[in-house]
Amino acid sequence: MAATGIAKGGGGWFSALALGVTLLKCLLIPTYHSTDFEVHRNWLAITHSLPISQWYYEATSEWTLDYPPFFAWFEYALSHVAKHFDQEMLNVHNLNYASAKTLLFQRFSVIFTDALFVYAVHECCKCIDGKKAGKELTEKPKFILSVLLLWNFGLLIVDHIHFQYNGFLFGLMLLSIARLLQKRHMEGAFLFAVLLHFKHIYLYVAPAYGIYLLRSYCFTANKPDGSVRWNSFSFVRLISLGLIVFLVSALSLGPFLALNQLPQVFSRLFPFKRGLCHAYWAPNFWALYNALDKVLSVIGCNDKWFGSAVPTHSPSLRDSLGHPHLHSDCHLGSRGFLRCLILCALSSFMFGWHVHEKAILLAVLPMSLLSVEKAGDASIFLILTTTGHYSLFPLLFTAPELPIKILLMLLFTIYSISSLKILFRKEKPLFNWMETFYLLGLGPLEVFCEFVFPFTSWKLKYSFIPLFLTSVYCAVGITYAWFKLYVSVLTDPPVGKTKKQ
Repeated sequence: MAATGIAKGGGGWFSALALGVTLLKCLLIPTYHSTDFEVHRNWLAITHSLPISQWYYEATSEWTLDYPPFFAWFEYALSHVAKHFDQEMLNVHNLNYASAKTLLFQRFSVIFTDALFVYAVHECCKCIDGKKAGKELTEKPKFILSVLLLWNFGLLIVDHIHFQYNGFLFGLMLLSIARLLQKRHMEGAFLFAVLLHFKHIYLYVAPAYGIYLLRSYCFTANKPDGSVRWNSFSFVRLISLGLIVFLVSALSLGPFLALNQLPQVFSRLFPFKRGLCHAYWAPNFWALYNALDKVLSVIGCNDKWFGSAVPTHSPSLRDSLGHPHLHSDCHLGSRGFLRCLILCALSSFMFGWHVHEKAILLAVLPMSLLSVEKAGDASIFLILTTTGHYSLFPLLFTAPELPIKILLMLLFTIYSISSLKILFRKEKPLFNWMETFYLLGLGPLEVFCEFVFPFTSWKLKYSFIPLFLTSVYCAVGITYAWFKLYVSVLTDPPVGKTKKQ
């Protein structure tokens, strides 16, 4: 396997971790699946049975194709395997079709394409500083990082119970990050450009990529103090990066440009007619805003305080582009790039338009790489991950999945906290008393939402209360983690200044 040779003496442990999580994914095949299962079945049918000119117009199902063209071609490729399982799943008019063979094919397609994610984790492990490595295998940063990524609770339940292909997509993202950390800038830029045409949510982190590549690749030399040497700018390198973006975009969008369908494609990709918040409020700034607005409406003060404050556009990308620290931090090298990327992702989650709760993984997974290198980042990671993962609980609302999600999250959370505490045992505690109290509060919240509220008289009239409490409580933790990360980015002393970036 590709993992062989990660650590001295062989990397068989990585293969064992990958195999173990794959077997767990297989055990999750019979579990509940969401409407996203039908979404992807419908996309299989659209791309297989209709000409390309109809892909972004077909509307027999409410689940229309709204991902970029590369993902459409990905579904097209899968459909040619799917036809050998059950041809009926590829009928556009077979709405909500879910035969046993269809279930097996779609579940195994997610598991199989996760191979890219496994490889990307392996490559990321090569980039980790092993100075803090203990004598025991389980105390090595590379081992801990492998578990945090391969066995990530959020990714497991979103992809292999709820149903999506995030593992494949995050595989592309982590592999592009690994290539940049390995100074293979052109490969990293190419992989990220390809990723953008698979799923456009990754535009949120594009500013970090753009500025880092400009600073570390287009500028070829630094001054002795680490600042940029302006006369070292290479137009050839800038043009080469632009050419990569152009060629990838041309390959993706070219056929639709030729068909004069780009406006239709973009209208599907960016449906701004949707509301500011999703049906289940993602635990971000807008959840806190809505909660406060609701309280004020009850006491009759909302018009006075918030009547004209609701935005009419999406601030997410603007927020990422507008970070005052973005350029200054990216010059710190790979660590600075990762921090900028995570802050872009988290800021977009905090302030974005119609954000889904699953988008928290865009910050959680890359934050894993920083968590094994510095105690302060480990603390932020644990708060963000524990809170963000718990906010995904409402995705699995069926009774059979209740013990599964509780057990898997407990195992992942206990491992994350214990392993990182051991890794940084010589430094100050990872949590202060307030953070500990907040995280422990997730326990009583779960008990109330799952075991107390269903037996109260409020269940019928106020059925939204568990979702409301979960969203608002988790929004507090994620907002705190975002603020703590932002402060650390602005206040941490520059490290690793080199003459050559």
